[in-house]
Order: sequence, then structure tokens, then C-alpha cells
Amino acid sequence: MPKDPKFRRVLLKISGEGLMGDGEYGLDPATVDRIAREIKSVRDLGAQVGVVVGGGNIFRGIEGASRGMERAAADSMGMLATTINALALQNALELINVASRVQSAIVMPAVCEPFIRRRALRHMEKGRVVIFAAGTGNPFFTTDTAAALRAVEMGCDVLLKATQVDGVYSADPKKDPKAERCDHLTFKEMLARDLKVMDTAAVALCRENNVPILVFNLHQEGAFAQVVQGKGRFTLIEEGKAS
Repeated sequence: MPKDPKFRRVLLKISGEGLMGDGEYGLDPATVDRIAREIKSVRDLGAQVGVVVGGGNIFRGIEGASRGMERAAADSMGMLATTINALALQNALELINVASRVQSAIVMPAVCEPFIRRRALRHMEKGRVVIFAAGTGNPFFTTDTAAALRAVEMGCDVLLKATQVDGVYSADPKKDPKAERCDHLTFKEMLARDLKVMDTAAVALCRENNVPILVFNLHQEGAFAQVVQGKGRFTLIEEGKAS
């Protein structure tokens, strides 16, 4: 594969559920290892890679709150869950000789680095994969918003949202066979059509800072490297005229 990425610095957003494999809870080692290899393939293209991982495979703050927990406490538990996932992904990367660093928005120096923007940039410039844990470090914000924030802070060319399908559809294609797939959208169209790609705070951050969002299926082998080269199947959301 030629070393010719269309996007030179990227932020990958993975949901916690994306690490479960076929299970209903927790981490599937084979899935984590496969995702690590996908990340390595992009790093080997010469692209700089940052990752934000969710924690829904272990604990979701909003679900805890719905069961009567105080929301801020529940969200803190969710942020700790993302750190577990980040450490698992770091371990998988280092087993295949990919240097990586976990940086957490919640300070826990015995486990990982604190998030320091300039240090994170330096890691990426040196070819290390930086995994951003603990969301924004604040309750009431999703890891989608954290991904948008880190993409902007790191000066990324694109925010890549890994999902269970190969782009944005008008409805859930697993439930509605008539769902239409979109190749390109503007931020305005996505919001007007109420397409549930990312939460509105995340979309607003990307729109205001001109960071496009690319939605693709990480479960398709080789898809991450393909879309970083502008190939394969995906939906690109950006400012300007949609095609």
C-alpha cells in the first residue's frame, strides 16, 4: 500500500461497544487486537493518529443516571470506563510494536499521562499513537464531543467516526431496508435532517473549526487505511455544497 494518505493527521472515534465483538459486555481481545492492527496500517501510511474511545461496553453515565444515580457521579464512572478501554488498546498496539501513549483528562499518573496538548502533539509528530481517555474530564459531555474537541485541539485534518455501517443512512439500515445511504453531506443538511451521527455539541465544534467528519465501518477489514487515503465506502460531512 503506497504511503500517500489524503489526511495527514486524523482523530479516530471508536465507541466502547465497538470493542465488544460479539459479546454483550466488556472487551473482546480479538476485536481489540484487530482494531490495533487497523490503526497500525494507518500509522504505517505515514499518517499521525489520535484515538478517542468510549466506555459504553463497561458503563454509560447516562444509563446510570436513568437508574437513579446522580448524573455527575455516573458520568465520572463512565470516564473511568473509557480509561480501561484506552489501556487495553494501548497494550494491543504495543504488542505489535506500535508506540503509543494514553493521555487522560482525569489525572491518574500511576496509570497514564495527563492530557497536555503540546505533549500530545509532540507524540503524534514522533509517530506515536495518542489515545485520549476520560472524555473531556467533565460530566454531561459525551465522548463524541471529546473526540471533536481533541480533533480541533490537535489540528486534525478529519474526525473519523467508526460505526457499525459504512456511512450515514436516512434510517437504521439494519431495521429499514429502504434506508438511503449518503456519500456526502453538509453540516447544515445533517442537522436539518436530524441524522444521528454525533451529538450536536460535537457537530458544532467541528463545523465552527472546519474539521470534516468522515463516517465509516471499522469492522470491514482494511477500511480505516482506505478511508484515510480517500478510498472505500464512507460518508463525508463538511461545509460547502454536498454532492
